Amino acid sequence: MARKKVVLAYSGGLDTACILKYLQEKNYDVIAYCADVGQQEDFVQMEARARRTGAVAVRVEDLKAPLVTEFIYPAVAGNAVYESRYLLGTALARPLIARRQVEVAREEGAHLLAHGATGKGNDQVRFELTFAALAPRMEVISPWKDREFLDRFQGRPDLLRYAEEHNLEVEATAEKPYSSDENLMHKSYEAGILEDPTQPPPPETFRMARDPRDAPDEAAEVEIHFQNALPTRVVNLGDGTEHSEPLALFSYLNAIGGLHGVGRIDMVENRFVGIKSRGVYETPGGTLLHTALRDLEGIAMDREVLRLRDSLSPKFAQLIYDGFWFSPEMDFIRAAFAQAQALVDGAVTLRLYKGGVHVLARESPSSLYDRDLSSMDVEGGYDQTDARGFIRIHSLRLKAHRVILRGARDR
Repeated sequence: MARKKVVLAYSGGLDTACILKYLQEKNYDVIAYCADVGQQEDFVQMEARARRTGAVAVRVEDLKAPLVTEFIYPAVAGNAVYESRYLLGTALARPLIARRQVEVAREEGAHLLAHGATGKGNDQVRFELTFAALAPRMEVISPWKDREFLDRFQGRPDLLRYAEEHNLEVEATAEKPYSSDENLMHKSYEAGILEDPTQPPPPETFRMARDPRDAPDEAAEVEIHFQNALPTRVVNLGDGTEHSEPLALFSYLNAIGGLHGVGRIDMVENRFVGIKSRGVYETPGGTLLHTALRDLEGIAMDREVLRLRDSLSPKFAQLIYDGFWFSPEMDFIRAAFAQAQALVDGAVTLRLYKGGVHVLARESPSSLYDRDLSSMDVEGGYDQTDARGFIRIHSLRLKAHRVILRGARDR
């Protein structure tokens, strides 16, 4: 009987290393797909480990540039903030990885797709909804939802024993069992010792953003330029460093933001599956872009357009978090946002200091701000007596409501 080909989203971590071996034992030819989305990994070693574990082929691809331009920048432009705090990260990379995984499967003549996401988490949904949207006829293997696999592996201790038995090269240990995920947008930490929300994360947890107490004593000032709400240039006003190419620009924001301790959060969030989960995140570059762009919108975006956009932003963030990047509702929202972003051009100056991000100045060639009109010192074409009628009209319903209340009390 011919062995079936399956393309596995492979990270080289404990779960996917064990799953690769497990699928091989189940008579599958496994093609390991490794996406470089900015995680600090040795991909040469990762490829070698996958081959030693039994992969019949390994595909390692650099997806950092499309992650920035096709996912991170649109998310920032749309003010995607999940539950008012989380700037997203893992959820932005997964649809990109899954999209390319589908393309690789077609290139390799495979009709099966596999991933190592657990049945309790969000990533299973993000992978499988993307697979369903882009390759509805391909079969998906999700071991953490398979009864035979679950009976054999109750959790990480069983995986660690399996890895040891089969001489699998993994970094996870019983002493350091928390899970992490990294890409250009962020690094996240969850599970294991972080499952107790009363305890702070160990200091060694953080890798992207310094402890603000250890950040430089001298502030940094950077100027970020935007066109149609998309970053086009960053300039360090102190040393003159400048970047315009999207990947270099965002990588620099990560570096300088991290140096100054920007972008750490620790929260309990609501997973799509209904479970509350504690997550610790570092998002330095994303924090700088969000701060700058929200400020620029204040001067360059029409009030009612901004309000409409912000009314849709929580839904936009929810769709990203839940894995609906490739969906008709996402197409609708992104088309509306593209219209809202038009002419959001200009530059914002930020000061970074000890974990804080402070806006110093903003300017825009599309500015809707009229200094004379808003000034308290000159009329600027505004007749203040007009406000009498404006207030009178808006007070009518309040007066009517008060009269009705008094009448009800009298009765």
